[in-house]
Amino acid sequence: MTKAQPNTAAQQKTGKPYQPALDGLRGIAILGVLLFHTDHLPGGFLGVDLFFALSGYLITELLLREVEATGTVSLVTFWGRRIRRLLPALATVLVGVTVLVWLVATPGMVRTTLADAPWVQLNLMNWHLLAESASYWNSFGQERVFEHLWSIAVEEQFYLVWPVLLLLVTRGVLRVDRRVAVLAAVCSAVSLVLMIVLVSPVDPTRVYTGTDTRAFSLLLGAMVATPWVRAVLARAVDRWAGAALVVLAVGIGAIWAFAAGKESLWLYNGGLFAHSLAAALLIGLCAQTPHALLAKVLAWQPLRWLGLISYSLYLWHWPVIVLLSPERTGLDGWALTAVVCAVSIGLAALSKYLIEDPIRFRAEWARGRKGLVAFVALMAGMAMLWLTLPTPDPPTVDVSNLD
Repeated sequence: MTKAQPNTAAQQKTGKPYQPALDGLRGIAILGVLLFHTDHLPGGFLGVDLFFALSGYLITELLLREVEATGTVSLVTFWGRRIRRLLPALATVLVGVTVLVWLVATPGMVRTTLADAPWVQLNLMNWHLLAESASYWNSFGQERVFEHLWSIAVEEQFYLVWPVLLLLVTRGVLRVDRRVAVLAAVCSAVSLVLMIVLVSPVDPTRVYTGTDTRAFSLLLGAMVATPWVRAVLARAVDRWAGAALVVLAVGIGAIWAFAAGKESLWLYNGGLFAHSLAAALLIGLCAQTPHALLAKVLAWQPLRWLGLISYSLYLWHWPVIVLLSPERTGLDGWALTAVVCAVSIGLAALSKYLIEDPIRFRAEWARGRKGLVAFVALMAGMAMLWLTLPTPDPPTVDVSNLD
C-alpha cells in the first residue's frame, strides 16, 4: 500500500503545515458514524460533532490566516473553494443514488428520494426534515437514502454565514483573533441556551438537527482555532499536554460508548456542548503538540487515509446501508457491516481520486468565470433531473366495499 500523502496543493496556497493527527481524527469520526449506523456503537453518532468541531476549527484557522495576510476576507474566493471541495462529490452521490433508487427501489423510496433531493441540493435538508416532522431517531432505515445529509446542510449553512460575520468583526481591528474568539464563545452560549429551551423530552430531533441549536459544535472549534485561545490553552496545560490529550480522548470515548441518542436527554441539556468543547480542545492540542503520543497514534497511516476519504465516505455510506439491506443481501451482523464498509470505502476512494481531487486541484475550468458557468449548469441539470424523473403514484385505498 502506498503512503497517503497530505494535500500539498492546499498547503502551498495557505502556508499551513500539514497536521496528520487531524486527518486521523476525521478517520475516528467516520468510524464512529459507520459503527453507529450499523448498530455496533450506541454513541457513534457523536462522530458528527467531531466533524463539526474540526470544520469550525479548520475553516476559522484558514480565514484568520487570510485576514492576517490581506487584512480582509474574500467571500467569493472562500465560497468558490468550498464549492470546488464539496459539490462534485455531493452531486455525484445525489445523481447516482437517485437514478439507482428510481431503477431498483420500492415506489415509496423513489417518492421520498425525489422529494428530498432538491432540499439536499439547496443545503436545507435539515430544515426540510424538521418541516416534515421527520424524527431522526425513528426513521433511519426506512425510506430515506439522503437523511444523513442533514449534517452537510448544517455545515454548508455555517460556511455561508460565518465568513460574513468574520468579515464584519475583523474590519479595522488590530487584535482580530480575540474578537473572533469572543464572538464564537457568545454565539456558542446562545446556541446552547436555544437547545436547552427548545428540546422536547419525547423526541429531541428539533434540537439535534436544527442549525441554530447545533451551531455551538462548529463555533467551539472556531473559538479554539484563534491564536488567543490557543495561547491560553498552551499556558493552561504547559508540559502536561500529552496527559491532557489522553484525558480528553478517554472522556470522549466514554461518551461514545454510553450515549443513547434519543434516550440520553442529558445530551441536550449540556452534554453535547461539553462533548463538542472536549472535541475542540482535543483538536487544538493535537495541532499544537504533534509529537505527543496520542497525536502520533492518530497520525497512523491507515487511520489518516480513512480521514482523507471521510467526506465522500460519509456521503456514500448511508445509501449503501439502505440499499444493501439484510433483505437484499441475506446478511446481518458483522458480515453485513463488512460488506457495507467495503463497498462504501471503495466508492469513497473512487470519488476522491477520480472526481474530488482532480476538480479541486487541477481543473482550470472549475475556477473563475468558467467555474461559475459550470456551477450554474450543474445546478440547473440536477434541478431538471428531479423534475423529469417520473414519480410513482402514491398508494390508493379502495373504500368502495366499506360500509
